[in-house]
Amino acid sequence: MSEDILEIGQFEFRSRLFTGTGKYPDLDTARGALQASGCEVVTVAVRRVDLKATGSESIMSVLREGGYTLLPNTAGCYTAEDAVRTARLARELLDTPLVKLEVIGDEKTLMPDVPATIEAARVLVEDGFDVLPYVTDDPVSCKRLEDIGCVAVMPLAAPIGSGLGIRNPYTIRIILEQSSVPVIVDAGVGTASDAA
Repeated sequence: MSEDILEIGQFEFRSRLFTGTGKYPDLDTARGALQASGCEVVTVAVRRVDLKATGSESIMSVLREGGYTLLPNTAGCYTAEDAVRTARLARELLDTPLVKLEVIGDEKTLMPDVPATIEAARVLVEDGFDVLPYVTDDPVSCKRLEDIGCVAVMPLAAPIGSGLGIRNPYTIRIILEQSSVPVIVDAGVGTASDAA
């Protein structure tokens, strides 16, 4: 039996769970949670984390010592231009082509701005990034992003932070069936079984 490998751009992973760096009460809790999860990829909000921090009391030190693949994200960006600028900054600081593209369309719900996401994705793909866009669970948008050259698509399950689980399994199923790139269910997941 062959090993089940997740291929994203030029990267390969055994774990399909991506985790984040936010909402931990302290570094020891973050370290323990990341280790217990078995994840290999950790998203890092470029605008919220000091990527240059190297001291033992920084999240970056925890991530480096854990050997995680960092997936910088453009959380907090509300325009395509801002997201592109933030992605380029992350590439310079972290020396990675990976970027989780987030262009937010609404400050209250944190729902993605799909046209701006497509616009930014086009620029970043042309600039050599391996783009993983956060997008609504719309099969047309996901296919369009794949056609642009995104190495994965990340449709939301439900609004960010809601923990509601997959609200529309039918559209997620369509996205899975039509995609030739990995589909990573993102945002609003209540438990791991929601995404599995």
